Amino acid sequence: MILRDTAAWRRISATAAAALVLGACTAEDHRSQAEDGPRKPPTAPSPSASIDPCPATGVRIRSTGGDAAMGLRALGLELINCGDRPYQLNGYPVLHVFDEHREPVLLRVVNGGKEITSGFDQPPREVTLAPNDRATAVLLWRNLVTDPTVVATNGEYLTVAPAAGQPAEEVDPDGPIDLGNTGRIGVSAWKKG
Repeated sequence: MILRDTAAWRRISATAAAALVLGACTAEDHRSQAEDGPRKPPTAPSPSASIDPCPATGVRIRSTGGDAAMGLRALGLELINCGDRPYQLNGYPVLHVFDEHREPVLLRVVNGGKEITSGFDQPPREVTLAPNDRATAVLLWRNLVTDPTVVATNGEYLTVAPAAGQPAEEVDPDGPIDLGNTGRIGVSAWKKG
């Protein structure tokens, strides 16, 4: 969906500004998802699959939908504490993007948005979620082709973990993750929402 309406763009900008709490980039931000170690690509859910009970981790992650305007893309994430005890977060979601064949897409995951857009950089804070509380984060990228000799990349599947070393869940990306040939995606810190 391309937005040409100024009022709609302002609404999306305000929504993105409210949702984005991006941390400052550090050398650690410039990691490749391949550096996180081998990952098993997500498997297709069965047509008869229904919503499972709360995972053993005590949290469930889902997308809240995406916005696209002038090449800038934003996808909201929501983590729900579906368990029966408090859950702590402090940092950034860990994500992996896969192509239509469920092969990993080589890209750089950037903690923050400095390389994607400006004005949304704040450090992560410790968040404690009581049962049924929620936290939000945002993925941010540009559909931009800067080098005609490099093939544009599209991701079709996405997995997200609350933090490094924790189990990931498959999340609906609400459309393609059309990275152009930028090779990077930004992710905000978790924020109580």
